[in-house]
Amino acid sequence: MRRRMVLAALLAATAGATTAPPLTLAQQVGKAEVIVRGTLGAAVSVKEGEVTYLAYPLTVAETISGDAARLPQNDGKPALFFLQGLADLPELKSGQEVFALLYTRKQDSPLVGFNQGLYPVTDGKVSAGDAKAPITDPAKLRDAIRAALGTK
Repeated sequence: MRRRMVLAALLAATAGATTAPPLTLAQQVGKAEVIVRGTLGAAVSVKEGEVTYLAYPLTVAETISGDAARLPQNDGKPALFFLQGLADLPELKSGQEVFALLYTRKQDSPLVGFNQGLYPVTDGKVSAGDAKAPITDPAKLRDAIRAALGTK
């Protein structure tokens, strides 16, 4: 019985260690190295040594912060690289417009806060902010990001 309790406690601790704490938009902005608005292309599988990524080409329409040229490249163009087989990825679709708050190096996920820094634009609206102050207008999201950059 005691052994089961110890094992359950270890499993609970391990599970807690693999989840990222929720970040506010301002915290995400503070951690982001590049912030862009762009459109995703169709994912392609890219193998680098023993590691396989899903690379989503990114057509950058607007750079809000940082240098988009520092993003990882695939076929000479910016791309979002996700470790293939990674659980809990956000739903990504070719042709999807997004605001992306990004790291510039390849890792499990390029999105700040382990997949928190992605804001899809659907039918001209986004879902950002919190329950008390939701942001649904893409222009207001851009303004909120720029305001947070002022406090960075």
